[in-house]
Amino acid sequence: MIQGIRIGDIIIDCKDADKLCDFYEKLLGWERICLYDLPGVQNSDGMTLLFSAEEDYEAPIWPEEDGKQQKQMHFDFQVPD
Repeated sequence: MIQGIRIGDIIIDCKDADKLCDFYEKLLGWERICLYDLPGVQNSDGMTLLFSAEEDYEAPIWPEEDGKQQKQMHFDFQVPD
């Protein structure tokens, strides 16, 4: 285990980054930000959700089905060195 590792942000793939950011901003009441040229929201503790519009995005389905798109997220971790 790396000492001091922590999650830096979570990037969520989507069709419309600004629309999804608006949704989470209203839902959570977090501050709207822009980081790495991506729209996002951040709470007072620094937890950050970023939204990445992907041209070939295919929405996941629930419940999951074989052969259909599954969940899509990226977890960015920060380390002290």
